[in-house]
Amino acid sequence: MLNFECDYLEGAHPLILQKLMETNMEKTSGYGQDPYTKSAAQKILAACECPDGEVQFLVGGTQTNATVIRAMLRPYEGVIAADTGHISTHEAGAIEAGGHKVLTIPQVDGKLSASNIRTYMEQFFADGSHTHMVQPGMVYVSHPTEYGTLYSKAELEAIKDVCRTYDLPLFLDGARLGYGLAAVDTDVTLPVIAANCDVFYIGGTKVGAMFGEAVVVTKANTIKHFFTTIKQSGALLAKGRMLGIQFDVLFTNGLYQDISAHAIRLAEKLKASLREKGYAFLFESPTNQQFVILENKQMAQLAKKAQFSVWEPYDATHTVVRFATSWATAEEDVDALLALL
Repeated sequence: MLNFECDYLEGAHPLILQKLMETNMEKTSGYGQDPYTKSAAQKILAACECPDGEVQFLVGGTQTNATVIRAMLRPYEGVIAADTGHISTHEAGAIEAGGHKVLTIPQVDGKLSASNIRTYMEQFFADGSHTHMVQPGMVYVSHPTEYGTLYSKAELEAIKDVCRTYDLPLFLDGARLGYGLAAVDTDVTLPVIAANCDVFYIGGTKVGAMFGEAVVVTKANTIKHFFTTIKQSGALLAKGRMLGIQFDVLFTNGLYQDISAHAIRLAEKLKASLREKGYAFLFESPTNQQFVILENKQMAQLAKKAQFSVWEPYDATHTVVRFATSWATAEEDVDALLALL
């Protein structure tokens, strides 16, 4: 059975497993105070050209989103997000469970725009009863988005400007960030993200790690007592080196970029071949997620030999499905999928 359902189906990159085995019997300090975690943080800040930042490591995306948002907001504040954003659709109310409302606004191809954020803020403060309402306290974006689309440098800069106008921190969800950075023709780099966001994270779970996300706070102490909030949220690993070692390996000799580029190359191959065969796409995705429109009967037949995500109905006889490549996808599997289609 071929499997293109998601990008975290495999375990971890062999070099990570090798390093974990090599260091298994070492005795190191806990809670991220070990030399491997410190080394990983230094490498990440160097890659981001963000010497004044700080890095904290958490286990997974939902945990990271909930912990960062909880740490940055006052009890009466909410977070602005696209109505398709991960925190508003697929995190089981984790943000609301932490006491903060997700304030959804319209998006285009999964992306927020500076103009929509500005309009929301203008309308909010124009309401004479706004002091009785949940106050907008930050903006959340994801790169890539849920639809595999990407922000441009200009779009991030425009959003940052609106956020500065209204004193809103900008938080970027980078669960699949490696695949966004490796996309063809993107002008968004780690330094660009660091220059425009107050906090973001570099996803490991979906990009080569067994588990883990690296949270970058671009100016140290922007989040007061962040370490303490992480612990209070049950998000602090005693064996912190399990995260540090993985990111230290990923950020050595360009491994993170190389394995991300592998996924993009195969996604581009899949997209080009399907387009040649006459398939239509829901929209243009430059990342590892490809959203293809299939006839329902064909989809049912394909499901007998391949796994994929059923995304949404397109019309009465067609459905949008998602094929996701990853750092570990084999080229022969892409060829086999194309043969079935």
